[in-house]
Amino acid sequence: PARITVCGASYRSAACKMSSIGTGYDLSASQFSPDGRVFQVEYAMKALENSGTALGIRCKDGVVFAVEKLVQSKLYESGANKRYFTVDRHIGMVVAGLIADARQIVENARSEATDYRKFYSSPIPVKQLTDRVSNFMHVYTLYSAARPFGCSVMLGSYDDTDGPLLFMADPSGLSWGYKGVAIGKAKQAAKTELEKVKWDELTCQEAIKEAAKIIYVVHDEVKDKQFELELSWVGAVTDGKHKAVPREVFVEAEQYAKDAIAESDSEDEAHDTAT
Repeated sequence: PARITVCGASYRSAACKMSSIGTGYDLSASQFSPDGRVFQVEYAMKALENSGTALGIRCKDGVVFAVEKLVQSKLYESGANKRYFTVDRHIGMVVAGLIADARQIVENARSEATDYRKFYSSPIPVKQLTDRVSNFMHVYTLYSAARPFGCSVMLGSYDDTDGPLLFMADPSGLSWGYKGVAIGKAKQAAKTELEKVKWDELTCQEAIKEAAKIIYVVHDEVKDKQFELELSWVGAVTDGKHKAVPREVFVEAEQYAKDAIAESDSEDEAHDTAT
């Protein structure tokens, strides 16, 4: 009996050690580790860190999106594989993570929006669409024959009744409403920058410049030298329709971001020289 107790204790100790690193418990999304973790979902969250940063911001008269789309080769055609999508006329979606996985979620969201419009003869509220997309993502964490989606998505909309609304769903199928949210590689640094600004006091025209600036601030020039900035919005300025920002607005926002970075660098150099 003593030996059995010792063996049992050593078995539990080994099991706990294995569960802490996922060994033996990360082969299926339907399996919990002894400490209650689902490692396949955690690995899917980790996949987001291989993607560029994406921002969603709810401002006074709409929602703006900004995306850092990393460019792996100079041979890629500019503008390919955009990370923002129009799900319905009044709803925009921005993704971070595996773009191929994200396209499946976009197609599901478009199908849900179309079915709702056919059945109810009205556009789907973004909250209901977020719930349906979240349920779709959650289903892929329940079965051993499937794997979780390696991406997170943000959905934003605007109308005269509810005003601007912004939601985010992660690979586990959990969704939240936000005033401002960042996903992707530099989400922590971007979150810090988001918290510095009172977004509900800014218009879309003002917020799009600040969003572009944050993307440039959090971009890692050492590891990821090349990237394309992508900007879209939905709000009063677009009559409640999700659209890419006009070319002149994009150029102005990008120049504003570059000037802010250059000014910050010059101040740092002056400070270093003084000290």
